[in-house]
Amino acid sequence: MTRDFAHEELFRRISLLKKEMNALILAHYYTVPEIQQVADIVGDSLALARAAEKNEADVIVFAGVYFMAETAKILNPRKLVLMPDAYAGCPLADSCPADEFKQFKKQYPEAIVVTYINSTAAIKALSDITCTSSNAEQIIRQIPAGKQIIFGPDRNLGGYISRKLHREMILWQGYCYVHDAFSENYILKACREHPDAELIAHPECREEVLRHAAFTGSTKALLDYTVSSSAEQFIVATEPGILYEMQKRSPRKTFIPAPKDPDNPFSVCTQMKQNTLEKLYECMLNRKPEIVIDETLRLASLGSIRKMLEMTPV
Repeated sequence: MTRDFAHEELFRRISLLKKEMNALILAHYYTVPEIQQVADIVGDSLALARAAEKNEADVIVFAGVYFMAETAKILNPRKLVLMPDAYAGCPLADSCPADEFKQFKKQYPEAIVVTYINSTAAIKALSDITCTSSNAEQIIRQIPAGKQIIFGPDRNLGGYISRKLHREMILWQGYCYVHDAFSENYILKACREHPDAELIAHPECREEVLRHAAFTGSTKALLDYTVSSSAEQFIVATEPGILYEMQKRSPRKTFIPAPKDPDNPFSVCTQMKQNTLEKLYECMLNRKPEIVIDETLRLASLGSIRKMLEMTPV
C-alpha cells in the first residue's frame, strides 16, 4: 500500500467516525498538510478559540498543541475534547510556571494582567484578559492610558506591541523557540539572495528581525497579506506549516521559509508536527487522549478567555 493510498483510507475512516461521533476537527495552520486537509476548520489561535466556543458538535478533536485543546475544554465543559497527541505541548507555555508568575504578579498589585493564549490554564486563571497575536494590539488599546500592564509569557510579542503603541508594559521573559530562532544575519542573507521577495514576519520574532519586515502580523494576518500584496515572492519568518495554506491560496506566488542557521535551516514547531493522521484516527476511534480540567481551575481560567472574546467581537 502506498503512502498516498494509506492516507486516503485514513481520510475515509476519519470522515466516517466524524459523522458517527458528531465531531468537529480543529487544526492549527502549523500542523502537517494532511491534518489541515482533513480538518473542518483550520485557523490561528483566535479563530480556533471562536470555533471552539460556538459549535453544535458533541466532540471536539483539536489537532494543535495542549494549551489549544485545554482552551477548548475550558469553553466546553460538557463536551468530549480530544487531541491526537497529549504530549504535544508548548515550550513557551511551559516557560511560565504558575507559582513563579504568581510571585511576579504580586510585585505589581495595581497592574492589569494580559496573557497570551499560548499559556496554561493556571496562568489564564491568574490573568485578567487573554489575547492572541491577532488581537493583542486591539486589546491593549482598550486599556486606559496610565494603567500598568503585565504582559506574558512572550517577551517578543509584548515588546512589539509596546513599541508600536508607545505603551510601557511589564514583560515576562518567555519566548517561542521557533520564532526566536530567526536571526538578523541569516534573515538579511536570505533577503540578499532573494532581492525581489518581501520579508514578512510574526511578532513573536526578535526586534532585530521585525525591523526589516515589510509586514508584521499574526499567522492569519500574514496569510491575508500574501493574498492581497502585489508581491510575487515572500520570505516568511514564522513556522513553515503556514506555507501550505499560503501556496494553496496563491498558487502562482513563491514562498520561502526564513532560514534559521546553516545546520538547521528551517525553524519548525516539532510539537505541532506530532499531530499525524494515524494519531488523529486512533484518538477518534478510542476516544482518547481526553482533555480533563479540574472544575475550579476551569472556572478560574474562563473569565480571562471570555473577556478576550468580548473585547474582540467578530
